[in-house]
Amino acid sequence: MTSGIPGTANPDALLSRELGVRQLAANIFNYTVGSGIFLLPATAVLTLGTAAPLAYIACAVVIGLVVLCYAEAGSRVSATGGSYAYVETAMGPFFGFVAGCLVFTTGLFAASAIFTGFVRSLLALFNASPPVWVSKVLIIAVVASLVAINMRGVRNSARVLEGITLLKLLPLLLFVVIGAFFVEPSNLSWTSVPDTSTVLGAAGIMIFAFSGIEGATIPSGEVKSSASTVPRAILLALGAATVLYIAIQYVALGIMGLDLANTGRTPLAEAAGVALGPTARSIMIAAAVVSMFGYLTANVLSEPRGLFAMSRDGFLPKVLTRVDPKVRTPNTAIAIYGVMVALIALSGTFEWLTIFANLAALSLYFLCAIATLILRRRDVRTAGEPFVIPGGPTVPILACLAVAWLFFETARDSTQLYALLIALTIIVALYGLRAWRHR
Repeated sequence: MTSGIPGTANPDALLSRELGVRQLAANIFNYTVGSGIFLLPATAVLTLGTAAPLAYIACAVVIGLVVLCYAEAGSRVSATGGSYAYVETAMGPFFGFVAGCLVFTTGLFAASAIFTGFVRSLLALFNASPPVWVSKVLIIAVVASLVAINMRGVRNSARVLEGITLLKLLPLLLFVVIGAFFVEPSNLSWTSVPDTSTVLGAAGIMIFAFSGIEGATIPSGEVKSSASTVPRAILLALGAATVLYIAIQYVALGIMGLDLANTGRTPLAEAAGVALGPTARSIMIAAAVVSMFGYLTANVLSEPRGLFAMSRDGFLPKVLTRVDPKVRTPNTAIAIYGVMVALIALSGTFEWLTIFANLAALSLYFLCAIATLILRRRDVRTAGEPFVIPGGPTVPILACLAVAWLFFETARDSTQLYALLIALTIIVALYGLRAWRHR
């Protein structure tokens, strides 16, 4: 990797390594447990009926394979950029550029979707139906506040994330523990067994609730002892999220049965209301608001570091590598990212943005699995003894196959596929233009 500032060391050296296992795990957990678990259980039931948990199991298998690849790649490459740094180190600048653009695209569109969902839930909490302009003003205000928090330094951002992790985890755990006493076993009986294609089609949407690892690992240049910290944090956060998701879906389905499919954008809140009354419903909506805010905080912490990394390597203007000398954060990249995510959030819809972000993330997972094989074959190690997945190349190869299959089932009859193909065409054209200019 090249330095983004002529005559200086790699700009990564200007960053402060403040993130340990706990802080990075909190970042990954907040990235993963955002809006999806609060909004998508109804979608799973609508598609699969009482067999809805199968979608979560399919997602868990795919993400489990991907997570192991990220754990090994992250232990081998310690530079800022996450997936971008892993792919660029393993496969060269062209694929690195594609991966960097996919990281940015996934995070940008996912965050834009969550910003719209956050404002919807916030207004639902107060039973408000204001004019459209009020929602737009709220989106801008939330983006501005998160940009301001992150400009104060990565340590402050990490502290906010740790606090939000506890706030979002408590109501979800209470929902599982208390709600379990209101489960009707008959609601969990399968009415039919869906075929594999239907399960994977549902999983293609539900994967939104599991994605986030691609963005949460971007601040690798600010992680202490990354060879051990990154794999531990990844496995801890994603393992906890997967167990929590499956438990929540079972409890919500056990309380409401097939009626869960008709609860719109507040399925967990409606299930809590059925079990414990209107106060519990309001608490779950508030928990969704807090959870989404946690995701957005993690997103605005991580994604600008992707711009920083691509600027460091000469793919973007060098101004993005500017690091504030006092708080040692890439404030220019943070500010520009804030403007971009606000513009997309103001113009898009939750459903469209979600599927587009899923397809971009799956493309990135495929590249990262291949990069893991190459990094291991070359025995790349930049921060100590790396974590090695048992079983040789089996897991990365299975990850490639699983991701490709899930991508196919998600992309069928999807307008977002054409949008992604257009985006990839533009990415390739931009890289070609850059190469031509350098010649």
